[in-house]
Amino acid sequence: MPDVEKSPKPALGFAARDMAQIAVFAALIAALGLPGAITVGFSGVPITLQTLGVILTGAILGARKGTAAVAVFITLTLIGLPLLSGGRTGLTALASPTAGYLIGWIPATLVIGALTAAILPKYPIVLGLLINALGGLVVIYLFGTAGLLIRTDLGLWAAVSANFAFVPGDLAKVVVATVVAKGVHRAYPGLIRG
Repeated sequence: MPDVEKSPKPALGFAARDMAQIAVFAALIAALGLPGAITVGFSGVPITLQTLGVILTGAILGARKGTAAVAVFITLTLIGLPLLSGGRTGLTALASPTAGYLIGWIPATLVIGALTAAILPKYPIVLGLLINALGGLVVIYLFGTAGLLIRTDLGLWAAVSANFAFVPGDLAKVVVATVVAKGVHRAYPGLIRG
C-alpha cells in the first residue's frame, strides 16, 4: 500500500490562512502608528491611531487570532523594531509610565474578540459598539491607570482623570471600528469561528 502523505500540522494551531490574517493585522497596527502621536496632559500618554487597530483586530479576527496578532506586534516592538507611534520600541514604552496602556492591548483584544464571537453572525451595531467600548476603553484604561499608579506619584483620582482627555477620540475609534467590523462580518462571515 502506498504511503499516504499526511498534511502538516498547522504551526501553533493556526492554519496558513489564519497566520496570514494575524500578520496582516499586526502590520495594520504598525501602519496606524506611522502618523505619529500627540501627547496630551501631564501624564505623557500619547494619542495614537494604534488603539483603533487593536479594536479592529479583536472585532474582526476574534479572541484567538486577534490576541496572536497583537502579541506578534508587541513582540516585534520588544525586539527593537520602532513600530510604536513616534518610532518608539516596546522596551521604551514599557520603561515609561504609560506601559499599562500597551500591556492592556492584549486583554482588550481578548475581551473584544470573545464577546464579538458571541454576537455573530448578526453583529448588531449597538452590541458591537458596547463590546468595542468595553475592550477599547474600559480594559485599556484600567491597565493604563494601574500603570500610572505604579510608575508615577499620581493619586487614584489623578490617574483615572488622566484618561478623560482621550475619551472623545477613543469613542470615535470605537464607532469606526464597529462600522468596519459590521461590514467585514457581513462580507466575510466565518472569520471568527466559535
